[in-house]
Amino acid sequence: MWEFFILCNFDFRNKNQLNSIIMAKITLKGNPVKTSGKLPKIGKKAPKFKLVKSDLSTAKLKDFKGKKVLINITPSIDTGVCQNSVRKFNEAAASLENTVVLYVSKDLPFAQARFCGAEGIENVITLSDFIKGNFGKDYGVLIKTGPMKGLLSRSVVVLNEDGKVVYTEQVSETIDEPNYEAALEALK
Repeated sequence: MWEFFILCNFDFRNKNQLNSIIMAKITLKGNPVKTSGKLPKIGKKAPKFKLVKSDLSTAKLKDFKGKKVLINITPSIDTGVCQNSVRKFNEAAASLENTVVLYVSKDLPFAQARFCGAEGIENVITLSDFIKGNFGKDYGVLIKTGPMKGLLSRSVVVLNEDGKVVYTEQVSETIDEPNYEAALEALK
């Protein structure tokens, strides 16, 4: 009933207001979880970001201008599925030309660096959204409900050399791995 009341008092001509209530629905072990919005639209410029690198310096989207970019987004480097995605994209990145693979989570940069160092991950740039969380909000991947509230949902966003989105996937079941083949195909 409250949803009906809210929608009746909503100005559907106001796109920002409408987008604020549209959230992606994913699951965690079959239980519904909501995120802060939708992934960036294919064909549109990717939202700008400022994230923290492993050396605590700042990385911005514009730092990767002129390159294809694969953004691997996960809840935490301390889970097996997240670790697998970093390993698989690291392996694939070794053979990709003019391409950079970014790993984004809300983990501290130290945890990201520790994992990559121990695993010999050299083809992935780790970035953290732990300070302000704007990346999660701007990319629509901030988990809003459930036990993982505040973390980022497992997603992949691929950009072309112009910074336009050419592929997106928000994994519908959080414990599943992304579609590696489709993401890598989008880089060709």
